[in-house]
Amino acid sequence: MLRNIPIFFLLLLSSVALLAQDNLRQSVAADYEQNLHELFVHFHENPELSHREFKTSKRLADEIRAFGFAVTEGVGGTGVVAVLENGAGPVIMIRADMDGLPVQEDSGLAYASQARQEDIDGAVKPVMHACGHDTHITSLVGTARQMAERRDAWSGTLVLIGQPAEERISGARRMLEDGLYERFPKPDYALAFHVTAPIPVGKLSIPTGIVASSSDSVDITVHGVGTHGASPHQGIDPVLVASQIVVSLQSVVSRTIAPQQAGVITVGAIHGGSKHNIIGDRVDMQLTVRSNDPAVREALLAGIDRVALGVAQSLGVPEELLPEVKRSATETTPPTINDRASAEKLRAVMTDAFGTEVFWDAPREGMGAEDFAYFVTPESGVRGVYFAVGGTMPEDLDNAASHHSPFFRIEPEPAIKLGTEAMVRAALALFNDAGEQIAVVD
Repeated sequence: MLRNIPIFFLLLLSSVALLAQDNLRQSVAADYEQNLHELFVHFHENPELSHREFKTSKRLADEIRAFGFAVTEGVGGTGVVAVLENGAGPVIMIRADMDGLPVQEDSGLAYASQARQEDIDGAVKPVMHACGHDTHITSLVGTARQMAERRDAWSGTLVLIGQPAEERISGARRMLEDGLYERFPKPDYALAFHVTAPIPVGKLSIPTGIVASSSDSVDITVHGVGTHGASPHQGIDPVLVASQIVVSLQSVVSRTIAPQQAGVITVGAIHGGSKHNIIGDRVDMQLTVRSNDPAVREALLAGIDRVALGVAQSLGVPEELLPEVKRSATETTPPTINDRASAEKLRAVMTDAFGTEVFWDAPREGMGAEDFAYFVTPESGVRGVYFAVGGTMPEDLDNAASHHSPFFRIEPEPAIKLGTEAMVRAALALFNDAGEQIAVVD
């Protein structure tokens, strides 16, 4: 008889969870009208740059603290960690990124950002939420409220993360280096979502495999010997060397990795010279490198070293002036790959709640990166699911501005409502699913 007690309490808990979810949609909608819309507008009007999310993190911490969470600020710089302990059970972490981008907003919105802020490089820049992170942190507050009000429906520990510097793909790693998984309960599961302009509102994408590519920032400094533009033979032209490197780098993708493998090398910035008739002595280049496979990643990075050196030598650059290739130690992340079993579980949960028509399963068109990957690396043992929430009205989909564009905009109400409801349903399902497994084993 005693051996059946855990199962009895599990069934009771599951019944409570089902009742709690019956009014979830209405509760989220009411919260949006009363609180979340105003909060979203505040975050959108007041974006902050990576590692400079001082006011954003303070507001996020204050909002979540009001629901009874134990909140710690300043983790990994400006990160926020909120913990709600609710009995025995698994630990589930939900992450939202906070930072904006150095973009001057031109969205036409009544609440468009006019903010300017000093970046970590010392330059004052315009700031915009040009990637939807204002949606994420607003939804995190909504999720905190719903989970706190439904404590009778789940058992375990909930950890909410306000993460800095996703745009520099360095904030997650900084939080981990600051003891995220030692100072606070280490999660069994980690969840996150991204609002996505190329997906219509009302739709979810929950991949069962790869979600985002790896990303590496690489800087190349090309040296030369300055001279008069009319006497190029008396110097070494770094602009010519850099131009040849840019063109030759494309052969790394087309002729180094297998045709069925994915890879990108993009030269995003190139700076050199000062005047029409002067050959300078230096060109600086900034690259981003993307892949989906560790071996391909290393092949691309090695190829950049080889091309930079080889091109310079072929153009007569002496040994002491050969290019310097530096891989960023901070702006780097492995690919984000969902735990298949957990993703399939959540797809089933969303099917029950919304029907199969909720899913948007179009193939990936680009190779965006996400430092959420650090929270769920294979060696961490944390099972992660990262999903997407549609952000554009169907009739506007063909003309939707891309992320990181000054014209970027999403529809906050349907995105925040669906993102919040989906996240709450996911958390409740994982809490109760894990509890069922534990009860059966006991």
